[in-house]
Amino acid sequence: MGLLLCRTDALPGIVALADLKVVLERNILTGTSFLLDMFEKALSLNCGEYPACAAMTTGYCFRIENRATVYFLQKIGKTGHLTTLAVSGSKKQSKRLARDISELIYVLAIAISLTMLVVLAMIHDWWCLAAVLILILPRLINVIVIRRRVSADWSGATEPEVRGDLIISLSQARWIRMKGCVDVLKAITSGQWLREPSFNESSLVGLSTFLVYFEAILAGNASERGKLLLLIALFCSYGLLGVVNRRIKVLQMKNRLIKVESQSERYMRRLDIAEQLVKDTDRDD
Repeated sequence: MGLLLCRTDALPGIVALADLKVVLERNILTGTSFLLDMFEKALSLNCGEYPACAAMTTGYCFRIENRATVYFLQKIGKTGHLTTLAVSGSKKQSKRLARDISELIYVLAIAISLTMLVVLAMIHDWWCLAAVLILILPRLINVIVIRRRVSADWSGATEPEVRGDLIISLSQARWIRMKGCVDVLKAITSGQWLREPSFNESSLVGLSTFLVYFEAILAGNASERGKLLLLIALFCSYGLLGVVNRRIKVLQMKNRLIKVESQSERYMRRLDIAEQLVKDTDRDD
């Protein structure tokens, strides 16, 4: 019965604290964090799989430790299927987001947050307005920290004009084949997306976490209209951003672009995919 007596005036703060992944997913798929993301929710990167990978041209085996790349592979991989990816090294292309309805949806999610600020000021709900502004501040901190931590670290010796062909084995019987220039493949699969945070960056993240919890306290003092507006804005914003992430079919990483080229029919056993790869590469070692 105690659960039934929980006060509803804490709901906006609870929703703001929810561990949703939509903003993190967008940061991964676009390769960085944009200033407009300060109106969305700040989250930490957490991905535990490091899939085995083999170069079918040389036989060299290693593990992919770039967690953003691993996340994308998990997203597009399908159990029992071989998904083929094409890798591009065009900086101009990789910096340009897909110009389709996804951009409009993303802008709409940001517009909802900005509109809510104006409405809260018009109805003089200063508690709720303060809560929203305090919620934006840690997200701004998140944007700054992520942009500073985006890493372009070591990726091995350059091999210009050399083509590579990788086969990657993911959990849940998902297989990925990635083709492109060796230098581009190295940049995407080696190293890490975000370097380890410095002491100052860790301190800022700690401060932003405190501010998010402080916002939850302020939200409880807002008017009923303010709480309702905050709930609607949070749900709409998260929902729209989730739709945008589902529509993104490419990964932008270190000025490179990965996109799905094809996906095979379902294989009944692993031997079938091995035989197909031997046939495609003319290798049996």
